Amino acid sequence: MESSDEPLSSPQQQQQSSSLLHDVLGSATAGIISRIMTHPLDTVKARLQAPSSSFATYRGPIDALIQTYRNEGIRSLYGGFGAVIVGGTPGTVLYLTGYAFFRDTFSSLASNSGGNNGGITFNSSNKPTLTQGQEFAVHFSSGILAEAVTCIIYVPVDVVKERMQVQTKSRESLISNKDSLRKPQSYHYNGSWDALQQIIRTEGMTGIYRGYWATLASFGPFSALYFVFYERCKVWSKEMLQDNNNSDAQRMDDGDLPLHYLVACSAGAGALASWLTSPL
Repeated sequence: MESSDEPLSSPQQQQQSSSLLHDVLGSATAGIISRIMTHPLDTVKARLQAPSSSFATYRGPIDALIQTYRNEGIRSLYGGFGAVIVGGTPGTVLYLTGYAFFRDTFSSLASNSGGNNGGITFNSSNKPTLTQGQEFAVHFSSGILAEAVTCIIYVPVDVVKERMQVQTKSRESLISNKDSLRKPQSYHYNGSWDALQQIIRTEGMTGIYRGYWATLASFGPFSALYFVFYERCKVWSKEMLQDNNNSDAQRMDDGDLPLHYLVACSAGAGALASWLTSPL
């Protein structure tokens, strides 16, 4: 159907508000759960990549995980976790909702400039109808812009997180301190907030945003390609359900696909985008 420049009707506004709320709650919950599960592995990765002789004895990821837990306890495996939850969770929300905002805005602009006497053509999901070329441009640019905005939060979080992850108690200090097994030694940074304050005080804002452009150059293309592949995969999934005479697929929004379809689309898009951008 076609619409003029009239404002959205009340049902459409309610649908957009409900979708935004679902995006915020869903992305925040997903971010917290995934970080709880994967943060120890992220700490191991940071230690293996750190240019420090303190970690030279690690023989691999499993050995690093075991040694870190055995010598320093669970606290070290979750170093910087506070920064991730406080800053990373809003970052994840901003990333996903920011992408949705840019996608919807650019979709309306692209459809409006495509003809129909200035009118916008909507599909059955109340989304503007675009050509494949327009879809690629919209999803690609939206992914990069979402990453650029979110890096304002992500980069300081990563700086604090990685500083917390790679600080360690030396084996010599553990041996010399008789009470070390009962009372762990204090760390150089006494928590994420202390790390943030010390970095800003000693290195300024350039210290907390060190690596912003490198991060954007690396993860920007990944985000752009990820959303291009993810959105296209959702379209193919919906078409597959329609070809199988699924009556609900005719009225189904892309985000209402069965969970296993969404998981498969996300995993496949992430793997393909990672493979293409791994040299970055």
